[in-house]
Amino acid sequence: MIDLSATAFPHRRYNPLLKEWVLVSAQRMKRPWKGNRERKITPNPLKFDPLCYLCPGNKRTINLYNPQYKNIFIFDNDFPALLPDTPNIYYKEYQLLNAQSEKGICRVICYSPRHDLTLATMETKGIEKIAQAWKQQYEELSAYSFIKYVQIFENHGEMMGTSNFHPHGQIWASSSIPTVVMREQESQYEYYDKHKQTLLSDYLALELKEKIRIIFENAHFVVLVPFWATWPFETLIISRKPYSSILQLNKSELSSLADALKQITVSYNRLFNISFPYSMGIHQSPTDGKNHEEWHFHMHFFPPLLRGPAIRKFMVGYEMFAESQRDITPEEAAKLLRKSTKI
Repeated sequence: MIDLSATAFPHRRYNPLLKEWVLVSAQRMKRPWKGNRERKITPNPLKFDPLCYLCPGNKRTINLYNPQYKNIFIFDNDFPALLPDTPNIYYKEYQLLNAQSEKGICRVICYSPRHDLTLATMETKGIEKIAQAWKQQYEELSAYSFIKYVQIFENHGEMMGTSNFHPHGQIWASSSIPTVVMREQESQYEYYDKHKQTLLSDYLALELKEKIRIIFENAHFVVLVPFWATWPFETLIISRKPYSSILQLNKSELSSLADALKQITVSYNRLFNISFPYSMGIHQSPTDGKNHEEWHFHMHFFPPLLRGPAIRKFMVGYEMFAESQRDITPEEAAKLLRKSTKI
């Protein structure tokens, strides 16, 4: 069998979800680093920050006050990227100049009234409440006739663009299926139509057989570094059963999802002994009223750090003009993350 470990030769790996390749160049990890080093960021340790516009009772920038919430607080984004009352506009004056309006609803979900918590430092029961809120929001937003997809995500850490350390995520519900989701949609449909199994069911079976890229597993979910990972410590959370959306998860399964989220975020933090930055997002079936048996519920984690808390991976140069490239193999990344799990 060909060795694809950290000492192996440069090679490309195929991502069947997006139908694209990634260049793996593990030998580059040996090169000296003289590039940019990020400053160490220390989150605000305050349980309540009087200057935070997401803390309970505080004033937001549009002269609204948050309620004295005790658990989860969800509100329509004060500065949304999508608006529900956008008029229908189409522009196609020329073949190559095409535009159309986009309706949608954007919401913010505060995970906790405490300013100093993260998914990694919250109790698993608290994360379970977040998963329940995701399910409720997916169901509520999908009831709007003009909503075709509900994207749930979190940008954690200043390095990933967050401007507020208060634990929160976002929900953008759009009237079109977004580009990346549509690519996954097409790949999963083609695979299901041919094999009558979801793409991720068969992929997960292979990963469970090989074991080398798995970080953590419980009764209902598996956390792993995907074979085709682009980001250095990228991970996937995949449901064992081929559920198309979070609506199909029962209380026990939501609890297992919370456990998986706790495990991977703790593992991230322990890897470099920091509050690990990442972008996390749920991918699940569109809300267009169609039966999506091809869809398989999963979550992506895209963390930018490469060699330590001060060195990040930049998607520039070759990545921008040719194709994605990574320096550490998925197998080595999984090995390091397994060592950092809390069990």
